[in-house]
Amino acid sequence: VQLQASGGGSVQAGGSLRLSCVASGFNFEQYIIGWFRQAPGKEREGVSCMDGYDGKTVYADSVKGRFTISSDHAKKMVYLQMINLKPEDTAVYYCAADPRVVVLLLAQPLPDYWGQGTQVTVSS
Repeated sequence: VQLQASGGGSVQAGGSLRLSCVASGFNFEQYIIGWFRQAPGKEREGVSCMDGYDGKTVYADSVKGRFTISSDHAKKMVYLQMINLKPEDTAVYYCAADPRVVVLLLAQPLPDYWGQGTQVTVSS
């Protein structure tokens, strides 16, 4: 399983960013794929995940209405569109995948497979 995230950057509060993740080495439709983030001094937390089988999506309460997860199965890509970014969204964002549906809880257990992180910095 390989995951490669990109698209992070620095924006001002209220700005937008789109993260991308290219997946390989596994059957996209048999995995939960999504995004987690880790801010300095904080634990890694779930942001949003998608069931590759039926497209079901889940979001952390803190990002509902501002972030949208989507995918392109043909390209094996997962995206995270982030709008109205806030300083508290500042973190390293990770693309992750796991075949266990429990990952949709965006809590423990965390996914088994991780890409490298991409930094998102939101200034006030």
